[in-house]
Amino acid sequence: MTQGKRYKTAAASVDRDKVYSLDEAVKLVKANAKSKFDETIEVAMNLGIDPRHADQAVRGMVELPSGTGKTVRVAVFARGAKAEEAKAAGADLVGAEDLAEKINGGEMNFDRCVATPDMMGIVGRLGKVLGPRGLMPNPKLGTVTQDVTAAVKAAKAGSIEFRAEKAGIVHAGVGKASFSEDAIAANVKAFVTAISRAKPSGAKGTFIKKVSISSTMGPGIKLDPASAIVV
Repeated sequence: MTQGKRYKTAAASVDRDKVYSLDEAVKLVKANAKSKFDETIEVAMNLGIDPRHADQAVRGMVELPSGTGKTVRVAVFARGAKAEEAKAAGADLVGAEDLAEKINGGEMNFDRCVATPDMMGIVGRLGKVLGPRGLMPNPKLGTVTQDVTAAVKAAKAGSIEFRAEKAGIVHAGVGKASFSEDAIAANVKAFVTAISRAKPSGAKGTFIKKVSISSTMGPGIKLDPASAIVV
């Protein structure tokens, strides 16, 4: 009941017919994040695409300047010098066949998976395990690379993956309610701008139809995309 009352109070502070500027929206979403835990700030975008068509797919990576607010564990498939490089960069798990065995055995205590190109023969056999969890390394996302140092550091610093779902919706957590307004705004700008720049060749008409921002337990707030896109 307490949660219900809190949500109703928060919802009452939001004008559902209004499209807020980024500064207004961030101020409001922080004010409404009053749970006992540090709520995640989330952005959802409705895009004018049909992801079932290859030329309308929207997928990529974006580095959030203020970080994500959570510790990211990184697993790296590499051998020899590249394995040592990954360890030096801060990777949490590094290996080859031995790492594959652990993953097949159910050890999935990592958030990002990176591999050097020569390891994809081993990693490919883990597709049924890693794929459904969105952890399969992908050269387009920079997670199949010889530069394991950059990949590990980017993951640790707060780079996140985005991917449009069937309904043309792309969403992600872009920080925590404990972040300053400036830090949240910077992350929202980075995310919305990255999506704007990822417009696929097959997209026709209005690409970004609607953007909303919310906290884990708070109401959605309509956001003016123009105020969050860095030109």
